[in-house]
Amino acid sequence: MGKRQVVTRASRVVVKVGSSSLTNRGGGLDAVRVDALVDALGDRLGAGVELVLVSSGAIATGLPTLKISRRPRDLATQQAAASVGQGILLAHYTGAFARHGRTVGQVLLTAEDVIRRSHYRNAQRTLYRLLELGVVPIVNENDTVATDEIRFGDNDRLAALVAHLVQADLLVLLSDVDGLYDGPPSRDGSSLITDVRGESDLAGVEVGGTGSGVGLGGMVTKVEAARIATSAGIPVVLTSADNAASALSGAAVGTLFHATGERSGTRLLWLRHATAGRGGLTLDPGAVDAVVRRRLSLLPAGITSVTGVFVAGDPVDLLDENGNTVARGLVNFDSTELPGLLGRSTRDLARELGPAYEREVVHRDDLVVLRP
Repeated sequence: MGKRQVVTRASRVVVKVGSSSLTNRGGGLDAVRVDALVDALGDRLGAGVELVLVSSGAIATGLPTLKISRRPRDLATQQAAASVGQGILLAHYTGAFARHGRTVGQVLLTAEDVIRRSHYRNAQRTLYRLLELGVVPIVNENDTVATDEIRFGDNDRLAALVAHLVQADLLVLLSDVDGLYDGPPSRDGSSLITDVRGESDLAGVEVGGTGSGVGLGGMVTKVEAARIATSAGIPVVLTSADNAASALSGAAVGTLFHATGERSGTRLLWLRHATAGRGGLTLDPGAVDAVVRRRLSLLPAGITSVTGVFVAGDPVDLLDENGNTVARGLVNFDSTELPGLLGRSTRDLARELGPAYEREVVHRDDLVVLRP
């Protein structure tokens, strides 16, 4: 079987590796596994490919040092473990990549960093500059400061969004499973799906599980990450970390998710997939039509109610009269300001309150439609 051309032609690749592929079963870094992964990546770097590595494993790596036997459930202890483990993990990556003559740079992200315009541009500029300098960016969610409200929740989704952020040609998801199966891999009769060209190829596929005892991801998050990337024009290879070298060389291992869409605005992809609404704005039927069908900005005249607590610049959900979320956008007013503006024209508001109140509640450039 020939090489996969979407892989061999890729000049910029994002690789994501899960905790279970880097650590021992009970936690703690597995140096042999890390070195094997870096050797596989080093071969592609030597061939002139630019690489971004999205690496899980900080929490799991920190557990033995803190004498914790299993992944903690409370956020504070997770953050403590990540604080300890991230340094250990990065130190090992630094040494392993140095053997291939490469420097690494740490990039820690929270969802907050990429939903606000200035923040996401800073993240993008940093990643681009690291690649220009020949540095391998090591990206992880910033578990030490992220709260439940601003977490990505899994590095599969983060990897898909980073792939779009850096305009990658390929995303490779590495885990402890060698690909996507049409049923549980351990069950007799389950078959590996070699290619996914669209949603029809996933019909009837049983996707479940929550991953290893030290990680968060499972096959559900990997398939969702593949959807995010492929809808933005980026093909995805899903396979095991043991197959990393083969996958990166273009061998037909694991599952190839073919690109289904075209590249779109980076920030709107983040808004769609990396955020949750901090509050809700209920729209009248006319405003729903304007936002969803005509893709216009949301004005205060079309809003009937406000829920939640948020400030200007936060993502909010736009709801129809039945409470269904139809869109999400970055709001231009605080939740405390909006109730007094509802149902009124921007012209009247500007005349009474000043020109600052003539602007849209959500501008169409800061809005994504979620439900047609």
